[in-house]
Amino acid sequence: AYDIGLGIPAEPLFRSFGLGMYICSSFQIGLFFPLAEWTASGGEKTFVHTPTQFFQGFAVGLVLSGIIPALVAALIGYGILGLRGHYFAICTLGLGIAAGEFAGGIELVGAGQGMTSPPWPKGIGDTELRSEFFYYICFTLMVCTFLFLRWAYTTRFGLVLNAIRDNEDKAEAMGINTMRYKITGWVVSAFFVGMAGGLMGNMIGYIEPVETAFAGRTFGVFMVLMAILGGKGTLWGPVIGAIAFHIFKEGFWTFFLGWQYVALGALIVIVVIFFPEGIMGWFRDRKSGSAGMPRPISYAV
Repeated sequence: AYDIGLGIPAEPLFRSFGLGMYICSSFQIGLFFPLAEWTASGGEKTFVHTPTQFFQGFAVGLVLSGIIPALVAALIGYGILGLRGHYFAICTLGLGIAAGEFAGGIELVGAGQGMTSPPWPKGIGDTELRSEFFYYICFTLMVCTFLFLRWAYTTRFGLVLNAIRDNEDKAEAMGINTMRYKITGWVVSAFFVGMAGGLMGNMIGYIEPVETAFAGRTFGVFMVLMAILGGKGTLWGPVIGAIAFHIFKEGFWTFFLGWQYVALGALIVIVVIFFPEGIMGWFRDRKSGSAGMPRPISYAV
């Protein structure tokens, strides 16, 4: 398990991503049609959302895809975030496997065969309009997340999380209730990650428990790699890392199909060996203070 941004574990957060997929689509459907009948009959083949139903359901589902994963994170936080080292890594891996298997056993959301999310309503534009709609929604979520982190860096809460990330034992020795702060940070992060999952489920159009919602070998790895490529613990690092990663990924997926996972593995090795602090860390080492917000090292909170 890695730490992203303000020292928040990344791997368990990915479960919020898959949970957000299911929650958003389930509420979009369940507000207007029987969910069990939707999954059993192939969704849009039998039931059709009107434009008003689609956007109302999407708005409600997107909000709940952030709230419910945050509540789940709060409930299981004490059991997971109290672990450290190898125990924590094993627990998070097991949690990911369990989440996929659990979702694959729930008939209400399609079980192992998955479920379709509501399609774009007819009569209000073509595929290009659909793409633009989700692009701007995703961009808005990214800006809101960025602004929240920028604000968090300036607060005592952000300083405490940085202290925990750098050395949790020292933070505890100074009287900080590290468990409380870790759970709070995890809950807030689960909110944003869950909403991202809700958007992704709509964009993909089909949610399968293992290959899509809880696909640790793809989305889970991608999320971590973006952060460490750009520079974890920095403000602009994950943004720059995401841009660089997608340029790299789309290039190989387009021109070297079949070798894309080999290239992805090589990228991970290169980043870990030659750029352990990421792109931002590389620039910071060569020109101090020129590459965004420096990594805080003070424990004075």
